[in-house]
Amino acid sequence: MKSARGVRKEPLLYSYNTSTASLMRHKLLLSMLVGATMALTAQAGVKEDFKANIRACANNYWAYPDESLPALTPAPDGYTPFFMNHYGRHGSRWLIGQWAYDYPVEQLEKGERNGVLTKRGKETLEILRQVREDARGRDGELSDVGHEQHQRIAARMYKNFPEIFAGDAPVRARSTIVIRCILSMQNEVDVLKSLNPNLRITTDASQAEMYYMNYDDPAVKPLRQEAYKYFDAYRDKHVKTDGVLKRLFTDKKFTRDSIENFKFVNALFDVVCNMQSHHAYDNVNLYDLFSLDEAVALWSYNNVRWYIYSGETPLTKCRVDFMEANLVRSFIEDADHAINQGGNSASLRFGHESVVLPLVCLMGINGMDYQTTDLDHLSDHWRSYEVFPMACNVQMVYYRNAQDDVLVKVLLNEREATLPVKTDMAPYYRWIDVRDYLLDKLSRQPYIPSIIQ
Repeated sequence: MKSARGVRKEPLLYSYNTSTASLMRHKLLLSMLVGATMALTAQAGVKEDFKANIRACANNYWAYPDESLPALTPAPDGYTPFFMNHYGRHGSRWLIGQWAYDYPVEQLEKGERNGVLTKRGKETLEILRQVREDARGRDGELSDVGHEQHQRIAARMYKNFPEIFAGDAPVRARSTIVIRCILSMQNEVDVLKSLNPNLRITTDASQAEMYYMNYDDPAVKPLRQEAYKYFDAYRDKHVKTDGVLKRLFTDKKFTRDSIENFKFVNALFDVVCNMQSHHAYDNVNLYDLFSLDEAVALWSYNNVRWYIYSGETPLTKCRVDFMEANLVRSFIEDADHAINQGGNSASLRFGHESVVLPLVCLMGINGMDYQTTDLDHLSDHWRSYEVFPMACNVQMVYYRNAQDDVLVKVLLNEREATLPVKTDMAPYYRWIDVRDYLLDKLSRQPYIPSIIQ
């Protein structure tokens, strides 16, 4: 068994220190680090982002943005990549639940029966009827665009890190038990195998792996339910639907009395945003149904909803993202094994955005462990579209030198990312420091259910 300076031998299960003083010191340190990170990575603003690419307002329905990926920073002299830890979301898909397609059509058909649709409303209804028919029987399935996304990601993975996928390297690929995730995995491993037929690829999709691949944490549900009132209040304060309804209906009294205003507009927004998941609608654009301010408001509402659902906020006792503690342990255990075993290899996992987003928050990637109760200004600091488009992925790439010193670089959606860990060689970090940071973060979890059988 090969030893390495990049690994310490502590067990992965710790006693949990939740003393007030310890937590205060930890939060102060994180706050300082997050502030520095956000200052370095601040972007022009949500409205400017949507002006540049209105499709980004789709939130978790945004098709994977890989048109202009930046070049990667070369490794420090003497270091070579040898292992990859990965978790990726399935690619673009159909909406989940036939209701998602039926409901906007049914609401517009009320207007049609009463003769109160505008010309644009009639055009929109015909388009949505066709989309609804195309969607029948394809509940949540991977789309044509989704297949292509994973094929391209795998090709770039191989191109960017040929040393990892060289020779007869073992590649362990696992998926959740959902078919769109299994097909996403299959698209990637098929491309890797075509580029190097000697790879020893194994695939699996089992309930036995779900405790870390898509863990259903019993502590999370009541916290979310208690916090839902906050995004309902945000919606009532910030989201206005009059403009959208006026473009579709001619009678304001009818829309007030007969149309479920927010529910309809939000459901319509989902269908419009997800049309980018299908090549059949490449030339169909319904974004003009929403002004830029309306698109920002609807995105912001969903951003708040996802922050409460997945983020590290005091509104949910800073607990929700710890639901991915088991997944972080899987990353650590697989890295330790790869380092000690020697050779080159990869550990690929395929699942859902509802895992990727809290994982990124828990790890503190790009300052996404931001903590606040100020939802009105959340988007100044925390933007879900920067994390979880369709096919989003976290890649932790490990490098070593002749002295067995191990570095790691984190890629979020194939872009170099930051961690709240001290380094003098960014975007590279010493694995021993990252490992210690992750274990220390896990040690602060208020409650961890027993998963060891």
